[in-house]
Amino acid sequence: MTEHTKVYTVDNIVEARNKIEELERQGYLEENIYVLTHDKERTTEVTELTDGHKIGVAEEGILTATANFFRSTGDELRAKLRAMGVSKEHAEQLEALMDKGKIVILTWSGTTYDGDSFDRNIAYYGYLPMI
Repeated sequence: MTEHTKVYTVDNIVEARNKIEELERQGYLEENIYVLTHDKERTTEVTELTDGHKIGVAEEGILTATANFFRSTGDELRAKLRAMGVSKEHAEQLEALMDKGKIVILTWSGTTYDGDSFDRNIAYYGYLPMI
């Protein structure tokens, strides 16, 4: 596990692969690096071409995963991010960036969050304005 969750935004698969390789060189374990895009098929493509992983039931929790079957794409993406500790405001900003084609990469600490709780120690890199 990583000590703190870090969130990066990149423009394309090449940048995602480079960032993930950089994170691995820094000592992050492959199984703690996740990628997310606005489209499930694109997320699958990115994970297949990089060492990143999809956010699944183990990361988001069974309740969030079940609820995601009934959510819109935007709501599902925000719920996945929230389960990994991203604040509501940052999840909204990241989802808007994914809607514009950005790829989100997370090095996850391993702590699952629910409700209004979030990880106050997350570091954000890329296009995300600090709020």
